[in-house]
Amino acid sequence: MIIMKTLSPTRIAVLGYGNIGKAIEQAANMSGDMNLVGIFHHNELELIKKEEVDVVLLGTPSRDVPHMAKQLLSKGICTVDSFDIHTQISALHKELNEIAKTNNAVSVISAGWDPGSDSVVRCLMQALMPQGITYTNFGPGRSMGHTVAARSIEGVKDALSMTIPLGTGIHRRMVYVQLEKGADFEAVKSTILKDDYFAHDETHVIQVDDVQTLNNVAHGVNLVRNGVSGTTHNQRMEMNMTINNPALTGQIMVASARAARRMSDKQCYGCYTMIEIPPIDLLEGDKDTLIKQLV
Repeated sequence: MIIMKTLSPTRIAVLGYGNIGKAIEQAANMSGDMNLVGIFHHNELELIKKEEVDVVLLGTPSRDVPHMAKQLLSKGICTVDSFDIHTQISALHKELNEIAKTNNAVSVISAGWDPGSDSVVRCLMQALMPQGITYTNFGPGRSMGHTVAARSIEGVKDALSMTIPLGTGIHRRMVYVQLEKGADFEAVKSTILKDDYFAHDETHVIQVDDVQTLNNVAHGVNLVRNGVSGTTHNQRMEMNMTINNPALTGQIMVASARAARRMSDKQCYGCYTMIEIPPIDLLEGDKDTLIKQLV
């Protein structure tokens, strides 16, 4: 555990100190209203005390988020995570909502860039064009969630999962694996292809000698919606983004911690996704000043 100096009134702690945890630390230290009081390894959850922290940011793999969030919320501690298994978000939202309300806490889930900030953009696009189709095209770039999933497979020493956009929301997964000595590549490949992270897309598993020679945390997204405003067709909106994956995720989680604290202060307990949060609550600063600047 690393104890941090006091920086600002909103006390936050980080649970997990991998790429996301380090990015959260950097974003928090650049925020004037964040007080990073502690960084805890994933097995130190029991050391986090409600009286010492306002919000805990989970820099852990998505599959570890549910049980960690439940433990913290059960103690009345607010949480923010970047859970990215899209098909499981709705069920987790309902489950954590009950626990958060029961224990007077706030949980912000899936607060990354997708799901997360991209979700907010998709929501706005649909409001502007209620009829239509939105395509989310990821990459090309490294998917952190998919990479962590591949690394967790028995026999894998290291892995890198690259997302390649094929257009109209269809993607190819290129998974590069460095095997443990004696591991069976065909067995590893079969397990990866069956994993829920990879089972829904075209996936290629390739054995390499050293994953680190390929590693790159760059990523991006192209969001496109074609639709209808009122009765007027041929409306089109597009957003393009090229990013450092962990850095943006860490920044969004810090912004969501700010929103979680504000909702907790207003006793608006429960679980929220980013599309349920007023955008102004994500921003540092006085509300009246922000309205003058942004409206």
